[in-house]
Amino acid sequence: MERPSHLIDTHEVVGASAAEVRPIPVTRTFLPDLAAYTELMRGVWERGWLTNHGPLVKDLENRLREYLNAPDLFVLNNGTVALQIGIKALDLRDEVIVTPFSYVATVSSAVWENCTPVFADIDPVHLTIDPKAVERAITPRTTGILATHVFGVPCATEELQDIADRHGLRILYDGAHVFGVRYLGKPITAYGDVTTLSFHATKLFHTIEGGAVIARNAELGHKLSYMRNFGHNGPEAFQGIGINGKMSEAHAAMGHLVLDSMDHIARSRKISWEAYRDALGDITALELLHVREGTDYNHAYFPVVFDTEARLLKVREALRAEHIEPRRYFYPSLDTLPYVVSEACAVSRSIAQRVLCLPLFADMHPELVPRIAGIVRAGL
Repeated sequence: MERPSHLIDTHEVVGASAAEVRPIPVTRTFLPDLAAYTELMRGVWERGWLTNHGPLVKDLENRLREYLNAPDLFVLNNGTVALQIGIKALDLRDEVIVTPFSYVATVSSAVWENCTPVFADIDPVHLTIDPKAVERAITPRTTGILATHVFGVPCATEELQDIADRHGLRILYDGAHVFGVRYLGKPITAYGDVTTLSFHATKLFHTIEGGAVIARNAELGHKLSYMRNFGHNGPEAFQGIGINGKMSEAHAAMGHLVLDSMDHIARSRKISWEAYRDALGDITALELLHVREGTDYNHAYFPVVFDTEARLLKVREALRAEHIEPRRYFYPSLDTLPYVVSEACAVSRSIAQRVLCLPLFADMHPELVPRIAGIVRAGL
């Protein structure tokens, strides 16, 4: 597939002058054809139906249910609202066991919903929450587990489910990184009680801003469906309390076009991800991502873990000098947040200080990965 001209970064073009250089970001939003988006929006104008579960939203919801094999999926206006609704729907309160290695929204959502986060450290190999640490953190006040699938790598879902079943706990998975992932032959959204997704513009699949919440069964799914719409269970009926979590037609229009291109996006990212692996896999000062066995991976991110923070900082400066912007993702470890009280999570703090995500997005110029890899090597 020929790269659309609007996706070609002048910094990737050989011989570009300094005035033409634009920084290479850690990710770049996939933008479909503007004329196709305009055509969908023309229909929105003609119908005059911009929100409140319009036809584009309903159709996108159905397409995503089929694409992800998740029948009880409901689209929302963002992934943080998805977490908040998931916490409410599962009646999580008091103590909730959380991971310290995630984006801040995972923990801040729990605090916002008046839960007390109790941190369990991470597995140093896969970077997901450590089931042994989870079990040690359980007290009589524990009501649930809020775990993050990290960089597209699933948590140890079977071990966590065993723990939850034995202790009568609910599991909420933050699945912002695992769009399309399958694990042990099943969609990743089949695990736990509720899984949330983010459709932010930086994600593999996006609706500019957006998200989804997926229930394990239809009964819980019905609860999620009215909680995202002020509690409505019909035009003049209210099932219970809810908030405004609705997605607009403008956002759904973008989602349709991005979903149309998902095969291309997936192939393109895989090529760049594997090129990074081949170029950097032999460097002893770097640890590459360990994808959990049994995972059909989505190539969402390319993190590298340095042996020291000093090496990370040196390489980051070398990349920035060439107008390339990696990201310390996730940094800092969330057990250091000023509004939580926690014992130190040593593994998470160590990884957070040494992990750097390199640029990865669809339609990367074929010379960009070897260029970045060369700068990394030279900076070590």
